[in-house]
Amino acid sequence: MKKICKKYIQVVFLAAFLIVGCTDNFDKLNTNPVAYGSNNFNPNYLLTTSQLTYTGSTDFSYETWRSNLIYCSTMMQQFSTTLGYWAGDKYTLNAAYATAYWDVAYPEQVKPVVDLVEFTRAKAQYKNLHQIGRIMKAMILQRITDLYGDVPYFEAGMGYYSKAYFPKYDNQEAIYMDILKELEEATNSLDPAADKPTGDAFYNGDILKWQRFGNTLILRAAMRLTKAKPDLAKTYVQKVLGKTMQSNSDNAFLVNNAAGGRATINRNSQVLNGPPENVEIKWSQTFINHLKNTNDPRLSVISVRNGNNNVPASQIGMPNGYDVGTIRNISTAPQYPGDRLSYSGPSAIFRNNDGPTFILTYAESELLLADAAVRFGIGGSAGDHYKNGVRAAITFLSQYNASAAISETVANDFLTANSYDPANALSQINTQYWINAATMLDFYESWSNWRRTGIPALVPTNYPANVTGNTIPRRFPYPVREANTNPVNYKPAHDAVPGGDLLSGRVWWDTQ
Repeated sequence: MKKICKKYIQVVFLAAFLIVGCTDNFDKLNTNPVAYGSNNFNPNYLLTTSQLTYTGSTDFSYETWRSNLIYCSTMMQQFSTTLGYWAGDKYTLNAAYATAYWDVAYPEQVKPVVDLVEFTRAKAQYKNLHQIGRIMKAMILQRITDLYGDVPYFEAGMGYYSKAYFPKYDNQEAIYMDILKELEEATNSLDPAADKPTGDAFYNGDILKWQRFGNTLILRAAMRLTKAKPDLAKTYVQKVLGKTMQSNSDNAFLVNNAAGGRATINRNSQVLNGPPENVEIKWSQTFINHLKNTNDPRLSVISVRNGNNNVPASQIGMPNGYDVGTIRNISTAPQYPGDRLSYSGPSAIFRNNDGPTFILTYAESELLLADAAVRFGIGGSAGDHYKNGVRAAITFLSQYNASAAISETVANDFLTANSYDPANALSQINTQYWINAATMLDFYESWSNWRRTGIPALVPTNYPANVTGNTIPRRFPYPVREANTNPVNYKPAHDAVPGGDLLSGRVWWDTQ
């Protein structure tokens, strides 16, 4: 601390001397040619930062562990574990875990992407970089509002620019209207003849892919509103028909690199390979049983028992809502295999610290288009979109590793055996969306789509100590400290949550 103070005292005295003694050529004498400033800073670094932090915190995957895995994966009965602090499938509130995403996303995701948008505004040399920044900002803030409801949006990250140090919580309906506007305007403003961003870790500056990415995000945001504003959802879906992702080559993913340490390591893998007890993270019985009952070819690729057994018939999923204590001990579960480590766990493709993190996929796009075709009668054949989506969801696994490749022939055989049924269409489509989200390890999206559709029809775990009235949680409560740090804006939002500011409360688009 003394060294820091001494350094700044010297700087102050030097500045005073220069102000008094240098009057001629002041601008030249007082410009550091090697210092970063508005004239020589490369904002592409901000894009890379925004993309990296969207995949998870650099602080040992802080919110990935707590929000994506501990809560979302187990609430959605995709992962399961008896570790007591994994609160998701027990419907108990760990306030620190429930607010983990908020704690990390605003400083690590929102702030750099806001800086990216503001720094590149009205600068012709960064035309595409600016629009990509707007797309990234909308995507980042959509996830935050999906998790919590009314949140700081318009003033988020703007403290430096507008002095909004205590940002107001915006109504989620208004947030979604702006997200759709921003995505549409930014995507339509992308210009393949303009700049090619060099800091793009998703597409290496391919503007055509960014256009399809942006339109697919519009599709996803629009479909989130099928309960709250179905007419608006239909309108926005119609705007992007024929403009969304066209194949698995359009999938957006970030290839991680463990050599960079916490900054670049795969966040999900870091947790799965983390403390020794994390070997107890298993696939859920609900999830494994569904794949077994349909002879899903993904099962032998994504699941393994006892270290090396990937035979589909041998896989056993762990039932959710159990522990190793006295409340609901796993040893009392039906068909207990005698050892909780003998349940099926995620295979090596999910434990690769250099592996990819998937952001958005063609499979999601096609399954959402199938849903829209059923609900609204638009966009062509729901059955065709369904087949495209399922085929892509099966074959994209090769992008994890060549060893995970499943041929298109095998995928088509699966579709023949599990043919599209118009009478059961929404259930089929959204169950496949649930499976695809699990194989992407994007449990945030799985939870959001389940809240929108109620599919699959998950049976609550009935853990005796639950705080939700034995219902699956529907949102994360706000950080309690906001009552002290931002009380004027926090209280109205806290008081306005339908069902209360609880795990059982609801966000605006998740209407009853």
